[in-house]
Amino acid sequence: MVATDLDGTLLRSDGTVSERTRRVLHAATDAGLLVVFVSGRPTRWLDDVREQTGHVGVAVGANGAVVYDLATGRTLSAHTMDTEVLAVVTGRIRVAFPAVQFAVERLDGFGAEPGYAHDWAINPRTDRHGRPLPTPPVAELSQLITAPAVKLLAKDRAADADEFLARGERLLAGLATVTHSSAFGLLEIAAPEVSKASGLAELADRHGISAAEVVAIGDMPNDVPMLRWAGRSYAVAGAHPFARAAADEVIGANDEDAVAALIETLL
Repeated sequence: MVATDLDGTLLRSDGTVSERTRRVLHAATDAGLLVVFVSGRPTRWLDDVREQTGHVGVAVGANGAVVYDLATGRTLSAHTMDTEVLAVVTGRIRVAFPAVQFAVERLDGFGAEPGYAHDWAINPRTDRHGRPLPTPPVAELSQLITAPAVKLLAKDRAADADEFLARGERLLAGLATVTHSSAFGLLEIAAPEVSKASGLAELADRHGISAAEVVAIGDMPNDVPMLRWAGRSYAVAGAHPFARAAADEVIGANDEDAVAALIETLL
């Protein structure tokens, strides 16, 4: 298995996929490797990468909370936080960080508090069938957490990203998994024991693949669990220090098609 993060790793800085990368992904699949996209993205943003790459395998989304079939658009498994946990988690964070604003990712879409500022597009223009996606609801927190979520987002732009993560981990120890993949204060929170490593392990088990047979590539703190879990792991140049420390080796930059070059070497 070759497991690669998307943003900042496989994709170039402008979010595009090079022709070289497309060609190499197909060559790896033809050679019998299971190529897996492993991302913090929700499933609605994985179809966009499927179209760019032409890859129709299986992806791990929402930082390991979802296993998604790119070919059929079907969610194969999902690990959610229930409403009681969401209430406790959001309560603890808001007491510690009064300025924080929350958003939730569910299997059927996204919702946010009125003060939650979006730093990127929430939805693609259409779904995989070309149908416009509904406008995400904006509502008070008490309404947002009335249904289970695959991921809770807690944003405090004034917070240092790594310090926010460290404090969040202490606040929610044993209650939820906390990580980040941003240059600013944005916590990505999932159910306990859910990470990119757990999602990959689940998928590898489905295919009879051991961790020793997996190569993983990433660039941010949310990639650390899978970089530590995989038999061989790589961080791209310019990766976050946490990812560089977790990886066995540092390769080239995403804008230089580093993942494609690595796969070419493997092949």
